[in-house]
Amino acid sequence: MNLRRLGTGGPEVAALGLGCMGMSGAYGPADRGEAIATIHDALEAGVRLLDTGDFYGMGHNELLIAEALRGRPREDYLLSVKFGGRRGPDGAFIGFDASPAGLKTALAYSLVRLGVEHVDIYRPSRLDPQVPIEETVGAIAELVQAGYVRQVGLSEVGAETIRRAAAVHPICDLQIEYSLISRGIEAAILPACRELGIAITAYGVLSRGLISGHFAADRELAPGDFRTHAPRFDPANLAHNLTLVDALRVIADAKGASVAQVAIAWVLAKGEDIVALVGSSTPARLLEALGSLEVKLSADDIAELERAVPATAVLGDRYPALGMASLDSERA
Repeated sequence: MNLRRLGTGGPEVAALGLGCMGMSGAYGPADRGEAIATIHDALEAGVRLLDTGDFYGMGHNELLIAEALRGRPREDYLLSVKFGGRRGPDGAFIGFDASPAGLKTALAYSLVRLGVEHVDIYRPSRLDPQVPIEETVGAIAELVQAGYVRQVGLSEVGAETIRRAAAVHPICDLQIEYSLISRGIEAAILPACRELGIAITAYGVLSRGLISGHFAADRELAPGDFRTHAPRFDPANLAHNLTLVDALRVIADAKGASVAQVAIAWVLAKGEDIVALVGSSTPARLLEALGSLEVKLSADDIAELERAVPATAVLGDRYPALGMASLDSERA
């Protein structure tokens, strides 16, 4: 397993991490048995980093992970937990809370749901516009001192916020969307992280399945699937965006790999300080993602992929308008 370190003083992990959000209804119903089997297979393959959020399924995801991990030694896995997303009883997002009292309360509940005494990385899911990042990071630092948290992480924040956060406490990694069709971090965010010794844990490496090679234009999405509201999946944009996948498939076929494997390999090839979070929720999809580690891309291969899928080629934003407005990373 290709190993990479999360930041200057962070833990060593596999080049792939497992993003567990899709196991709790984000993309429609998920099979509980297959989800647990996927976590087990990931651990057996050497994937130790499991990423979740306390608001994924309103706690369902943490409980699912706890069930999958029951009986396993604590040193066998690393838990990355996001907090701050507030939801109503109907599941709708109603804001963010990254206040010191709010995050400490959230962690207390997460520790109980996960059945552990500490989490390995704790991070606000978004920048709370009402709370200076210094206060949020300072409160997490207190949890580090108390032994409830091992490392401080960030998510979807811009270069200025990253610098302010790092001035309070060392940051091990920034979790942010990064893929062939989501390359906004390359201008300022990625250079800032590298200057400060902060790793990138890239999510959305397959753009929620859009560039996986498995998504069809006529696919019917289940009620509650995030993609029913995602601009890149809007019928007005989808046909064009799938032509980008066709271009990727030509290159993937030539390398004897799948579209998904080449797309993941591209992310991993962009730096040894980048870990790709794959959102597999079935053993079959996990096995395919693991195959990306065998795909070796030369500088010429990378250039060919970026010519086939230029940074500005995709149509549609990453999130609906309200979601985009919450992204400090988009204001970098």
